[in-house]
Amino acid sequence: MVYLPQNSKLFSVVRLLAASCVIGVISGCQMLGPDFMRPDAPISEQWSEAIDNKTTAENVDYEQWWRIFNDDVLNSLIDTARKQNLPLQIAGIRIIEARARLGIAVGNSYPQQQQVRAGISHVGLSDNQPNISSGADTSYIDSNFGVDIGWEMDLWGRFQRGIEAAEADMQVSMANYDDVMVSLTASVASAYTQIRTFEQRLLIAKSNVEIQQDSLKIAKIRFQNGVTTELDVHQAHALLLNTQASIPALEIGLKQSKHALSTLLGMLPGSLEKALGGKGSIPNAQADVAIGIPAELLRRRPDIRRAELQTAAQSARIGIAEAELYPHFSLIGSIGLRSSDTFDSNLGDLFHTDSLETFVGPSLSWNILNYGRIKNNVRVQDARLQQLIVAYQNTVLEASREVEDALVGFIRAQEQVIYLGESVDVAKKSVDLALVQYRDGAADYQRVLDTQKVLVGQQDVFTTRRGDVAVSLITLYKALGGGWQTGHKKNFVAESNQKEMSNRTDWGELIADDLADPDVELQNGEKHTTDW
Repeated sequence: MVYLPQNSKLFSVVRLLAASCVIGVISGCQMLGPDFMRPDAPISEQWSEAIDNKTTAENVDYEQWWRIFNDDVLNSLIDTARKQNLPLQIAGIRIIEARARLGIAVGNSYPQQQQVRAGISHVGLSDNQPNISSGADTSYIDSNFGVDIGWEMDLWGRFQRGIEAAEADMQVSMANYDDVMVSLTASVASAYTQIRTFEQRLLIAKSNVEIQQDSLKIAKIRFQNGVTTELDVHQAHALLLNTQASIPALEIGLKQSKHALSTLLGMLPGSLEKALGGKGSIPNAQADVAIGIPAELLRRRPDIRRAELQTAAQSARIGIAEAELYPHFSLIGSIGLRSSDTFDSNLGDLFHTDSLETFVGPSLSWNILNYGRIKNNVRVQDARLQQLIVAYQNTVLEASREVEDALVGFIRAQEQVIYLGESVDVAKKSVDLALVQYRDGAADYQRVLDTQKVLVGQQDVFTTRRGDVAVSLITLYKALGGGWQTGHKKNFVAESNQKEMSNRTDWGELIADDLADPDVELQNGEKHTTDW
């Protein structure tokens, strides 16, 4: 045990410091501002299209919904996109930024000023300044060494509300990452479906070119034999040219879809052919789908969680603003050594006990006569909170609309494909019959021309709508908030970005394998999580 004489300067400092700490503990912490509660939002008990026999309200695993297509190429493309997509990497890095900001907020709960100081200076005082005696030493060297500490006590919960806001902001960035993941997965699946649809439409167009070339040959032979007029030849040729003209437009769409998919995969345009593995079929959508109940959207859709967390962060900021209306109490202390070369002392006395200098005591600051600025800032923060509450409610409404739109699109597109498939079969039979009748002279070429036009149009529409069915199902799973769950099984930040950032800056444990765990320690051994 160290004994401190009661008449020593250090004993007085310790006594005042202890008294100040006791005052701070006794005064406690009054949390200002509202405690966050999830806003109410309109939500239906069931989907309006749920009565259709193609949908069920059963729960379903949305984690890897794209595997229902049983397409290995699509599975591989989505895996590649999740590793290489650049906007997703940006969203992941923003999580790291938010974690660092949370660390700053947590640090404010501890002494805000902790400084070690040391210095040596030459001082020259004016001999003519007031109150200077003739014996005073006006030129000397002064040296000092010490520690300064300042700690504003969180009596009104200002710093704690700051932690709440920063933690909510961090979780907002995580929800945004999940939302980017949902959109990315759906965009890759949609782009892939468009590519396969264009490929099939091109095959059909080229097949029709061959059929129409044969028809043109028949028209020419019949004209040369004097059976028909030259009009049949021109009509057959015009139809052939019109079908051939559709091919470049389809090739443009195919190329542009591939370019879009390349960008989603973080690849340069033109480097996608190997990943696609040649031509393939349009992803075959299942006949029915499990959609769950509307209330599940509130927790599953990342954009709804993001809107809720933004509201939570703003709620905490009201408390931060309100704390400025009240006095701030701080405990300020300084202990150090000071010596100079005046009179009987010299610089070598710096580390002697009689060179000790101290200062410790409470401090109060209070913003008064601020002419309503602080109070109006509280009102500003409250207005922003109400805006976010309404925005949250609108997000829920928009999410419900998107699901309903995707549901009706998926169900009705399936019905349309059934009719179009039957229409294509009938159109093919009409073409065959018209050609037979034309060869036999029982029908003119106009009938052949009409039936082939109908066939070309119906085949193209049928193929397009088959792709629309798959895209509608993809849109439905996106609207239901599926596809982000697997993102939490790996780091948010790509390994290449981790290395580059770590080479520039000491990121400590903020870039680590357990980064996906929101309970990772920030500093001082503390964990900060909130169950919003």
